[in-house]
Amino acid sequence: MQECVSEFISFVTGEASDKCHKEKRKTVNGDDICWALATLGFDDYAEPLKRYLHRYRELEGEKAAHQGKANSSEERNEVSPPRTSTSSPLKFNVLERGNSSLSRRFE
Repeated sequence: MQECVSEFISFVTGEASDKCHKEKRKTVNGDDICWALATLGFDDYAEPLKRYLHRYRELEGEKAAHQGKANSSEERNEVSPPRTSTSSPLKFNVLERGNSSLSRRFE
């Protein structure tokens, strides 16, 4: 199983890497992986991954904005209330084996 997974990862990242090379870029990003999955016929995986990546970036942006506000108040020697963890887990559907029309919630 591990060999199959390694081969799949190499297959997808190789396609993404070729795209980056043609575009004269040195870094493969999440969008490149999504593109490679779609190009290689794994649309069932590419679309959910795009949604997940979009949501992840939104949460990271919100986290950075909150940290930026906290840092600016610290620089002005203001006391800010203690931070509580408000991050919500990312949620996405996992397809049941052998039947892509059925999905269950993964949290």
